[in-house]
Amino acid sequence: MKQILVFIIAAMAALAQGRPIVLRTATLYDGKGKTLHNTIIVVEGGKIARIGGPAPANAVTYDLTALTVTPGWIDTHSHLSYHFDNNDRYGARDEPPFQANLHIAENAVATLEAGFTTIQSPGAALDKDLRESTARGILPGPRILTSLQPITNPSWDPDKMRATVRERKQQGADFIKLFASKSIREGGEITLTQEQINAVCGEAKSLGLRTIVHAHSAESAKAVSVAGCTSVEHGAYVTDEVFDLMAKNGTYYDPNIGLVLQNYLENKAKYFGVGNYNEEGFAFMEKGVAITLETFKRALKHKDLKIIYGTDATAGAHGQNYREFIVRVRDGGQEHMQALISATSLSAESLNLGNQVGSIAAGMQADIVGFDGDPLKDAYAAGRAVFVMKGGKVFENEARGSKVGWHPGSKGSW
Repeated sequence: MKQILVFIIAAMAALAQGRPIVLRTATLYDGKGKTLHNTIIVVEGGKIARIGGPAPANAVTYDLTALTVTPGWIDTHSHLSYHFDNNDRYGARDEPPFQANLHIAENAVATLEAGFTTIQSPGAALDKDLRESTARGILPGPRILTSLQPITNPSWDPDKMRATVRERKQQGADFIKLFASKSIREGGEITLTQEQINAVCGEAKSLGLRTIVHAHSAESAKAVSVAGCTSVEHGAYVTDEVFDLMAKNGTYYDPNIGLVLQNYLENKAKYFGVGNYNEEGFAFMEKGVAITLETFKRALKHKDLKIIYGTDATAGAHGQNYREFIVRVRDGGQEHMQALISATSLSAESLNLGNQVGSIAAGMQADIVGFDGDPLKDAYAAGRAVFVMKGGKVFENEARGSKVGWHPGSKGSW
């Protein structure tokens, strides 16, 4: 019966194709700090045609007046390919490819249904096919930007690193991911020279690519900002002095404080024994929860610092990307509206997509989410996305008891 229902919904959507869509709203946050009440959003051709005014006579109408409506949320750091296998373990080497692909598809669907309509994956080679599949509508999932394989080898000289940047560009990468420090499990020390970082970020910029950099230590974050790279990822040990430099240089900061470490600890048995997922590594991560939270609190005091929204979602975390929002406002003290702007328009700006996604305005992609509750009044409402539209297509409409696509499991709230 469920399969028949999904088929009927898809058929109805196909018949309605070409007709304008009207979303009736009572509370609408536009993603840039503005609140609208009792208005409509008119969608045509996958984009927002206008806000307000009379509804077109032949429109397909969705009544979202019982929900809080926002732009689709953006996760600037999500590893969709990371998953647990059928034995509930991470990093299995003997997993059949078809099983791995199904788990990855599940991650994509779960992320979209959580209200995240765009993600940045930093990255994996198979992301390219995943990006194309979701773009063509073969697989329900968020809009994907990928770095393909990251640059991780600290022994490469600057020329080799520049050549690798050019290779990634040729392979179809949307941006470059660089590792400039050890992981938090290893203390986060810098691993590259200033010359190496300059080479990667400079070459990427010359090719029209952004560069996001894994940099935990203050020294590595400073080198990243000096080099003109796009963003510092994680930055657990960044100092106030370096935050000032980042703000001055316009370097984005992606702190990842609310999901990644918590997810590792909650799923310790599934990760344990793989690489540096050992007792020492997990001890570092337990301490890291408090360290990253305190660093985030200090970052908030630097008013010109551009703090974007990324989770570093890995196996076990996909579909829970909203937890970052909850921890930021509940524990970190970030103002609710600023956290929402971070998850929408500011993150879109960091991806060079600010004129396409991240806000609700005429001409933007119709990426629109409705929440059961108001995330600006109750942070936990961020985990209750019940209506999801991406590019003018409705993928989730729980208020009507239906979804277009496959549901991987119950959502619950954390």
